[in-house]
Amino acid sequence: MTPTTTPTVLAVIPARGGSKGVPAKNLAQVGGVPLVARAVRACLGSTEVTDVVVTTDDPAIAEAAANAAAALGEAARLHCVQRPEAIAGDTATSEAAVLHALDSYELPGRTADVVLLVQCTSPFVTREDIDGVAAAVAREGADTAVTVAPFHGFVWRDGHAVEDDTYGVNHDKAVRPRRQDRPQDLLETGAAYAMAVPGFRTHRHRFFGHTALVRTDPARVLEIDDPHDLARARALAPLLDPSPLPTREDIDAVVLDFDGTQTDDRVLIDSDGRETVAVHRGDGLGIAAMRKAGLPLLILSTEQNPVVAARARKLQIPVLHGIDRKDEALKQWCEEQSIAPERVLYVGNDVNDLPCFGLAGWPVAVASAHDSVRAAARAVTTTPGGYGAIREIAAWLLGPTLTTPSTTPVSTPVSTPTK
Repeated sequence: MTPTTTPTVLAVIPARGGSKGVPAKNLAQVGGVPLVARAVRACLGSTEVTDVVVTTDDPAIAEAAANAAAALGEAARLHCVQRPEAIAGDTATSEAAVLHALDSYELPGRTADVVLLVQCTSPFVTREDIDGVAAAVAREGADTAVTVAPFHGFVWRDGHAVEDDTYGVNHDKAVRPRRQDRPQDLLETGAAYAMAVPGFRTHRHRFFGHTALVRTDPARVLEIDDPHDLARARALAPLLDPSPLPTREDIDAVVLDFDGTQTDDRVLIDSDGRETVAVHRGDGLGIAAMRKAGLPLLILSTEQNPVVAARARKLQIPVLHGIDRKDEALKQWCEEQSIAPERVLYVGNDVNDLPCFGLAGWPVAVASAHDSVRAAARAVTTTPGGYGAIREIAAWLLGPTLTTPSTTPVSTPVSTPTK
């Protein structure tokens, strides 16, 4: 298409609730962010996209998408469409969902010139990818566009139904040419597609006419279809996510677990039953600096232990301990403080922190955290719990003058009788 005015570009994100390979897949977190929220962020970050529609049959997915848009200050540009049951099953096509979303979006006086299909299951799609496919259709004359990545593999097929039991799809198996002597193959990434709306309505398919190939970084190509894909995505997130560390502008409060986060998770018990834990002076300095900077702070602990209360008194911050449901306590505290949960940085180390990770906008794991906690975190410290991890987080928020020292940590014991 060759528009004479600025085209309207609508990004559609299909995100149904059902999934056989990974239950509740579109709400699964990668880098501490639900997959649907990652797609919403990428689309709203695009300079080409006018509006975003999330089409879903699941209210929880719609809520996660709305929260992501609100956190960016872009709530007005996000539209959630209830997907009918007839096009929400395993056999429904993505094209059917996009056509329904397009019909729901277009009203008298509001139409779209280009429609995008952006998949939640490609967690590392970037706004540059989305800009690329959108611009190819909206500005450069293509009818459709798709993200692709260079591919150099030899593709084989089991041909037991034919005379030759195996054969090369993109090569002659009797000839092994060097990579530089082979034609350049390009792999469809499955992340982002763009279509001119009139042609899409006519053909009802994502490919027609001239298709532009928009190249992307092959290191970012990953589609989540099973739990192994999800595990890979979580492992790659710290390497591929841009600017993974929060700043002061990103948060309104800091909530801290205690055992294993402010301590090294060990408890020493003497012959009289007295418990002793070690805490890091640097953590105390970081907490004092955050408190002086006006950040609301809270210690939230499952353990009902005088050690926790004693440490909170010394740090001059409130504490809630002996809590069975930490997520419910966190939600109530946020309501009482008039703080949006998505503006909370929560620091934890073990599986009982995972419900709070699902609630807070910035779930942070210490370096020594359980693997499942590190995988669900949006950011991970380089310092273990009890060795200055909280000081490191304070440095993220308040600047390099609070950089965690690389010297051997000095710990101070806090002792109280066990009851």
